[in-house]
Amino acid sequence: MAENKTQPTAASVDGFIAKVENTRRRADAKIALEIYKEVTRLPPVMWGPSIIGFGTRHYKYDSGREGTMPAAGFSPRKANLTFYIGNEFEGAKTLYSSLGKHKKSVACLYINKLDDIELEILREIINRDYARTLQIQKSRIGE
Repeated sequence: MAENKTQPTAASVDGFIAKVENTRRRADAKIALEIYKEVTRLPPVMWGPSIIGFGTRHYKYDSGREGTMPAAGFSPRKANLTFYIGNEFEGAKTLYSSLGKHKKSVACLYINKLDDIELEILREIINRDYARTLQIQKSRIGE
């Protein structure tokens, strides 16, 4: 089975953020970086050329495909800030409805700029999603 294309690298997270062209997006990425450091209490690691990840988690699909990915992470993409975050944690619906201007897919949260949202609600979403990820990882270790 093929290995995931997105792997952890030795690239500098600070160097990556410094090269983000949009000054607003660069400033927002610095804020998001601090939130993730506080929530995860882990150092950031570049995954591939554009994802800032914290910790690792193992996944396995019903198809048999499995791999490793960041336990938490985000990317300051050109179009928006992309947070790799789910909606299966307790209180997700209420938190997302109170967040402010955003778009959501199954596993991603898209925000144009942090001024569009309630930062403390974003912090709580990240916290709850990360806690759920840790809980799932612990239960799989015990299997």
